[in-house]
Amino acid sequence: MDKFLTLTGVAAPLPIRNIDTDMIIPKQFLKTIQRSGLGKSLFFEMRFDEAGKENPDFVLNKPAYRNANILVAGDNFGCGSSREHAPWALLDFGIRCVIAPDFADIFYNNCFQNGILPIRLPQAEVDKLMDDARRGANATLTVDLEAQEIRGPDGGVIKFDIDPFRKHCLMNGLDNIGLTLQKTEKIDAYEKQAEQSRPWL
Repeated sequence: MDKFLTLTGVAAPLPIRNIDTDMIIPKQFLKTIQRSGLGKSLFFEMRFDEAGKENPDFVLNKPAYRNANILVAGDNFGCGSSREHAPWALLDFGIRCVIAPDFADIFYNNCFQNGILPIRLPQAEVDKLMDDARRGANATLTVDLEAQEIRGPDGGVIKFDIDPFRKHCLMNGLDNIGLTLQKTEKIDAYEKQAEQSRPWL
């Protein structure tokens, strides 16, 4: 998993409440267990019409936001089914940070396991960042995880809270597997001892 330290980039505004995981990545794209290749289907039913042509009004199809790596969204982002393909699709598109007033719990946890930083902020502060995001490619945000702050294009700073353990994991690129592998020597020692004391297993 890639480390998350400081991210500077274009933020796309998506002021829609209750974006569920089926809107993020529709069910017909869940056949794969590969984490790559899902970005092209992100928000598929909003990005494309029935003929497969791009919807020019959808934010990520607009020239200013095609390379966005921050998403400023509405309340209850990531609700619905617990598909991990949702953060996979966001990450494959290039989104490394989602800012919203609140997230569905399972989606929120899945983000940390995939190197995405979900930031909860009061609605008033999300509204300020939404205004910044609406300026397009000329106005970028900087998300500094170590300092726990978001810096806007006009020099404004918004602080955010994050669980210290989750912060440590993101900054060091550690998902659950990575955390386990840090204990390899102890695991190997236990397995060796178990083999000697219970050779019949």
